[in-house]
Amino acid sequence: MTRQNRVTPEGAIVADPAQGMFMGNRGILHDDMGRITAPFRHRNWVCCVLEFKGRKRKLMQPGCYTELFFLDEAVALAAGHRPCAECRRADYNRFREAWAKATGSKPSAKEIDAALHEARVVPRLRVQRTHEADLTDLPDGTFIRGARTPALILGDRLLPWSPSGYGASSPRPGSGRVTVLTPAPTVAVLKAGYRPALHLSAS
Repeated sequence: MTRQNRVTPEGAIVADPAQGMFMGNRGILHDDMGRITAPFRHRNWVCCVLEFKGRKRKLMQPGCYTELFFLDEAVALAAGHRPCAECRRADYNRFREAWAKATGSKPSAKEIDAALHEARVVPRLRVQRTHEADLTDLPDGTFIRGARTPALILGDRLLPWSPSGYGASSPRPGSGRVTVLTPAPTVAVLKAGYRPALHLSAS
């Protein structure tokens, strides 16, 4: 059975057999039957490696956090997650340093989570918050809303996302207003030099 545990760049949790490069956590989102009952339970949404210190888990066990999966780190960032400070400590430190470069102060994990939560979720509706920007102002690793599917910005190209990988790229337009899926604070972190790990299909 294909479980509903795959996260899209729009933050939705869907069923797809592809696992992806990273795992994530938003709390216990499933019931005893493995059905998703909530989009999140806490604010510290993290992006983790698939293997860490030999730990083993059975997916969607009752009373345990819901294991979520992302094609790559750019998708996780677009969905509102950040690097885990335990299993991805070096990446978390790079993310925090870039945040400090972008804002002028180095935040705690709690401060990062609070800022990201405000930027990624529409209150009460509990759906993804988006924002508008000019395409020329957006850095590599940012996701925008495409005509048919979310698209990743990479150099002078736009790469359409799918659960199993990126499709054939198209030229990046020189300008124009677009709907940005990646939360605004994370876009600032990307502008400040943080580079997310990308799926092989992006190259």
